[in-house]
Amino acid sequence: MIHDRVPPTEPLPATRARRLGAWLARHRWWLGLALAFLYVFPYFPAIQSANELPRIYLTQAMVDHGTFAIDHGVKQWGATADVSPHAGHQYSNKAPGSSMLAIPAYLLLERTTQLVAGRPPTLGETFWTFRVWTGAIPTLLFLLLLARFLRRFSERDAARRLTLVGYGLGSMALVYSVLFIAHQLSAACVGTAWILAVEVVDDRRRDRWMLAAGLAAGAAPLVDYQALFAVVPIAIWVAARFVHERRGGRAVLWATVGAALPIVVMLAYHHACFGSPWKTGYDASETFAFHHQHGFLGLDKLRWVAFTGSTIAPDNGLVLFCPMLLLALPGWWLMVRRGQLGHALVSLSIALIYLLFISGLNFWRGGWQFGPRYITVMLPFLLPPIVTVLDAVDGRRGWRALPWAMIAVGLAIYGLGVATFPHFPEKFHNPLYEVVFRLLGDGLVAPNLGGALGLPRVWSIVPWLGLLAGLWVAAAAPRHDRARWIDVGLAVVIAGAVIIGYRGFHHGGPVAEDAYVHFVRPTVAAQAPR
Repeated sequence: MIHDRVPPTEPLPATRARRLGAWLARHRWWLGLALAFLYVFPYFPAIQSANELPRIYLTQAMVDHGTFAIDHGVKQWGATADVSPHAGHQYSNKAPGSSMLAIPAYLLLERTTQLVAGRPPTLGETFWTFRVWTGAIPTLLFLLLLARFLRRFSERDAARRLTLVGYGLGSMALVYSVLFIAHQLSAACVGTAWILAVEVVDDRRRDRWMLAAGLAAGAAPLVDYQALFAVVPIAIWVAARFVHERRGGRAVLWATVGAALPIVVMLAYHHACFGSPWKTGYDASETFAFHHQHGFLGLDKLRWVAFTGSTIAPDNGLVLFCPMLLLALPGWWLMVRRGQLGHALVSLSIALIYLLFISGLNFWRGGWQFGPRYITVMLPFLLPPIVTVLDAVDGRRGWRALPWAMIAVGLAIYGLGVATFPHFPEKFHNPLYEVVFRLLGDGLVAPNLGGALGLPRVWSIVPWLGLLAGLWVAAAAPRHDRARWIDVGLAVVIAGAVIIGYRGFHHGGPVAEDAYVHFVRPTVAAQAPR
């Protein structure tokens, strides 16, 4: 029997296009977030980045020369401050994890450029590839994991999305996701370890997931040494819960095995490079030997100037650049009231550890940085109390405008800073105005997608700024709610007033003027869109 086939009601390509459009519409917020991490490429060869070049040299040395010595990279591209001589060779003084993670990306880049252009990759291509592979992609994956984790503390989409936007695009997480510096990667590692451990302990997930938690925890110091401090409170909380519930033997074993793997790699690397598993590149450092070799890894005594300089100073203050973090203070109290004492204690203890760490570090200023970068790993642990506060005020007209404005200030400062020059030299006392706004006034911005597509000068970052604003508004007012839009407007006014108020902070005077005229402006101008 022959049956007539009924023709489809619409052509197949149209059906696929509609499905694709529906998928894009459903995930437009996350797609916008991904684009935000890829839009700007603040690459300035003239600065000879002491934080990025040694890591790049190490990857190239492992892949191209089968060694940990970075002699070839130093000879080809130039020396930097963070290179450690030992036994007649040059070595990176950084933790090696991010360079090791970049190996697959570098192999793919080498083959691609050889196939397409018949040459090895340029240094600029290497920078971009490594930044995306070890910064943007891990951060995006971590944000996806955080989105699920934050449901424990808030059922409101607006509260969770505002927290993710504020953290991902309005804090140091953004800076160290678009640079090949391991601080954000280590934060993602240890934050992932915490989330997975919570799921095993609280949600009775299979014990074998502690293998992944341990692996992430062990990878954190392999990537950035100071991340180890965050592992300790997590381990204490997990152990206490297991002892209280009289379980966890297999889970602890899985976690130990997972953590041991990257730790063994780190110790073997130290032995191969510096002659002992317990010696790091900082022990062999010459440029900053006085700092690195004074006290325990540079920790000697608490300094009030280090605490204030890292938290409230206008040149590098954590909460001045990212006021959203202040919401953690009432957030811890709210978490305790909501019966989340254990999570609040882990969050609070890690915050205290890193504030003490940065206050006791003799090189606490850390050179050129955009915020106190040594404590970037602390930031994910402040998100539960922050989202708890945003949840509490979400239904209160007027009240929510202030925390929304605090998030908007961070978005503006970090968004504009990354789009111009995300390396604040110590000579500037008010870099927001002395560097960022002055560069914008001179029509100078970092390389970016808009410039690559032909948009001139400052106009090239207008889509980027619109994207950041759009993600913030979409998070705060996801529905057509007049009351929420009024509070969005009020938050914009408050945020604008705060940023204008920062103009009153003391400037660096003639020293800063000379640094801007003779270094910062020509450095950015050499790479800026025309």
